[in-house]
Amino acid sequence: MKNYLFNTIIITITLSLLLNSCNAFKPKMSSARDNPVKGTDRARKNIEQGKGVSIGNAIGKRGGTTYEFSTSNPMWRASLEVLDFLPMNTVDYSGGMIISDWYTGEGSNDNSSIKISIRFMSNEVRSDSLKIIVHKKKCLQNNNCKVSLVENSTISQELRVAILKKAALLEKDFKKK
Repeated sequence: MKNYLFNTIIITITLSLLLNSCNAFKPKMSSARDNPVKGTDRARKNIEQGKGVSIGNAIGKRGGTTYEFSTSNPMWRASLEVLDFLPMNTVDYSGGMIISDWYTGEGSNDNSSIKISIRFMSNEVRSDSLKIIVHKKKCLQNNNCKVSLVENSTISQELRVAILKKAALLEKDFKKK
């Protein structure tokens, strides 16, 4: 009997606390003139205002988010456009990394291939926002291959310049809109 009474009290207290906290989730009243009619427009407005559902909002923490999507990041878009001739191995926006697969250019008959890795250090369009690493693999007979890091290569310098030029143009176009 004591267990039953104790469990009933605990359940009653828990339910009253849960039901009392429902006021935190009550929607705020607003005018229909302030809200877009189309769902995509409402979603865009919510993203611009930093609204969304998260655990932080559920426990009372309020504030804007700093999500940046790959389509709005000129460095990311420029890198993918410049490297579109390469087969990709890993493309991870959240980790800030692009890794190509091994690539052998047309007309190359020395059994060598390259692999390019790009790490994004920042979202800003600056030369130090990119870290470009080039590896070269040279294979002899019977799949006897040697992989080496190509330091200060012209490939990485040319890629950096091409990506920065393209990113600057994309950023300029984005600011015009």
